[in-house]
Formats: sequence, C-alpha cells, structure tokens
Amino acid sequence: MKNSLIWFCRIAVGLLFIFSGLIKANDPLGFSYKLEEYFEVFHVTFLNDLALTMSIILCALEMILGFALIIGIRINAITWGLLLLIIFFGFLTFYSAFFKVVQTCGCFGDAIPLTPWQSFGKDMVLLLLVLVLFFNRDKMRPLVSTRTEIRWLIAATVIALGFGFYTYNYLPVIDFLPYKVGNNIADQMKTPPGAKPDEYELTYHLKNKATGAEKDISNTDYIKTGIWKDANWEIQGEPQRRLVKKGFEPKIRDLAINDGHGSDYTQELLSNPFYNLWIVAYDLKDTNNEALNRLDALAINLTQNYNVRTVLLTAASPADAAAFSKTHHLAMEIFHADGVPLKTMVRANPGIMLLKNGTVINKWHYHTAPGYDELVKQYLQKQ
Repeated sequence: MKNSLIWFCRIAVGLLFIFSGLIKANDPLGFSYKLEEYFEVFHVTFLNDLALTMSIILCALEMILGFALIIGIRINAITWGLLLLIIFFGFLTFYSAFFKVVQTCGCFGDAIPLTPWQSFGKDMVLLLLVLVLFFNRDKMRPLVSTRTEIRWLIAATVIALGFGFYTYNYLPVIDFLPYKVGNNIADQMKTPPGAKPDEYELTYHLKNKATGAEKDISNTDYIKTGIWKDANWEIQGEPQRRLVKKGFEPKIRDLAINDGHGSDYTQELLSNPFYNLWIVAYDLKDTNNEALNRLDALAINLTQNYNVRTVLLTAASPADAAAFSKTHHLAMEIFHADGVPLKTMVRANPGIMLLKNGTVINKWHYHTAPGYDELVKQYLQKQ
C-alpha cells in the first residue's frame, strides 16, 4: 500500500508539474506579463527586464523537475527542488488571495484560469503529495541507469528550454486567447440576451438613537427583519458593496480603438467586410523596426493592388506614434488602443493579424510574417 501511495504521488506530481510548465511555456510572453504583476506587488520592478528570461527558465524548470521525478533522476535533489518550489508558489497564491492583488496566478496560463483561492487550494494539495515523496525519497528507485541519467536530464533540459524559445519566437502552439484564429472579435465583446449580471450585497451600518447600539446588516436582512420600520435605527455612512456572485463577463471587454484625435474606430474596423491587415506594435520603443519597415512595404503593395486596408495599432501616445511614423516613413494608418488588449491580440511586437468581418483569419509573429505573393495566393485571389 505504501509503495502504491508513493507511486501515485510520484506520477501525479510529475505529470502536474510537466503539464503546468508546458502550458505556461506555450505562452512564455504571457507568463512574463504575470511575473511583472508580481514584481509590481513586491516593489521589485527592476526585475522587469528579466521577466521573459525568468518565465522561460521557470517553465522549463517545472517540466524538468516533473520529468526527473517520474523517471527517478537525482531523487534527493529533485524532491528538495519540488518542495521549495511548491512552498514558494503556495506563498505567492496565498498572498494574492489574501491581499487581493494578482487576481489570476497564471498557474496554467490562459488555458485554465484559476482564482487565487483555487490556486492556493491546488498548491496545498500538491504540497501534501510532495511531502509524501520528500519523506519517502529514500524508497524511490530510478527507472534508468546511473550511466544514462545525465543524458536523460540534458535531453529534458534542451527540450524544455527549446520549447519556450520556440513559442516565444513563433507564437503559441495552441492559442487560448480570445483573439485566436477563427474567433470573431465583435462576438467576443458581446453580452448575450438574458445573461446574468454580477450580484452584489449591500451591508448597512446601523445605529440606534435611543440605546446607542450599533450593528451591521445586509440589505436582504434589512428588508426581511423589518428593522427599517423602527425609526430608532439609522443608517450611518455609505453602505458597503460586496460581490456575491460573478455574472457573465465577455471574453473581450477592454478593446477600444481610437485615432490620434480620440475618435472611436472600433466598430468601423471590426465591420470591414474585406480582408484587412492589423499590425500590432503595442510598444513602439521596443518594436522590431526592421520587421515594421518590411510590413509597411507589404502594406503599400496590398493597398495599391488589392485596396487592402492596413492599420498599425499601438499603445504609444499620438505624439510619439506620429513622430515614429515620420521617422520611419510609414504609410499605414495609425490607431491607438490600451496596451493590455494589444498584448493579448498577438504575442509579438510587431505581430500581424489578418481579419475579415471582424473574424481573425490568421495571425503571425514578425519572424514568420507572410510575403506579398503568399497573401495574394492564399487569401486575396480567393475572395
């Protein structure tokens, strides 16, 4: 029975760490944004420049530890690593939940969003399983020989790190974001008829004029008990509002596209019935200028020959964007949006999105940006 328990914990913990690392490594840039949120909470924003590197290494570490645990490589070091890592993750999720700071921990990326308390509960269950392994580490035996374990470890490290570098340079293998290929952006912004809104509870602070007694009561009990009929009880201050039940929330709720003068172009761009190209460069100071120049040349050819509307979306200020456009002689129309939805659209700076009627037809990292002939042959000649 004890051996069965150890093997159960060994496989469960190993697979969960591999899965968690793999899901986050599928989108290392997204996980780096989550790390930056934690850096801000703990006032260590000087680490922001290292967020991407740390993201790729942490994801790889999870996968390596999980794999090494299952096949039994360096059991003593691996169990120590797992214990320290899960204690660290448990602290972060508890801190997020208790102080209500980072409201999604990013444990499983955007594939399985968890609330902070759900994440903390998951970490505590995982901690129990890891403790079983830690205190029985002398009873676990490797599945590979001592002679070959280094080779297995090197192979696992190369694959884990390589996957993270690949997805960073060529977009996630599986896109879990609301702007993924096939999604209609306008539909992702809608609230369907009959959808339940958020439910809130009001708490009143009452004081009795006759006795001086004070108490708090919910708006439901305030009506149900009939205390409102007693003139001696007075409401003190403003009622406290608390979310009781989360209602329907659109997948996209923060997208607003404006021109340099503040005019809203969101619906106009999303309702374009023809193929149109969005070049997303949320940060012009850190964008790849060479790639942006190539894309601008592509945009000129597409506009001249097929009347394709190509726009540049950025979070830069109108003044900065105008100066950038003048310096680089850009022919694309420039529009502005908040950095959060732009980072969510495509994990590249710049990234490319091909749309039609507001539906994402395809998207590319600038490393894999399509050429003029490819776009014409695959899409424009078929429209």
